[in-house]
Amino acid sequence: MNSPIYPTSTDCEDAFYRAFEKADLAAMMAVWAEDDEVACIHPGGPRLRGLESVRESWRGILAGGPGLRVDISHRVITTTLQTAIHTLHETLAIPGEPRTRGPIIATNVYLRTERGWRMVLHHASPAPAERAPTTPARGAGPAPLLH
Repeated sequence: MNSPIYPTSTDCEDAFYRAFEKADLAAMMAVWAEDDEVACIHPGGPRLRGLESVRESWRGILAGGPGLRVDISHRVITTTLQTAIHTLHETLAIPGEPRTRGPIIATNVYLRTERGWRMVLHHASPAPAERAPTTPARGAGPAPLLH
């Protein structure tokens, strides 16, 4: 099978989410760089390194079959000549569930290769719950950031 060529990182990303929705493992793995340094972090999961670990994780996720819908929003893209970083929100509609899941904040990193753009990192985490704004006590500065 000839591997598709993705002329832009967005083309690669669109193929990633199509493969996810169709539960197509071959199409999913076609978007990934053939590199042992690829990494994937699913929401709440450990960091997976290497193409074989990534493939096995997607095999398990996609085993449920097609029907999932992934809506993408808030996409921000930063691109250089060789890399592209996409940050976005994913909202998942799962068959049989009355409510959507998400948003999930995802970071997808792509590398320009001889075969077009390929994914080298997918990192997804649940978005933090929205908090009501609070008024700091008089004389108190803003809360310190931990990270």
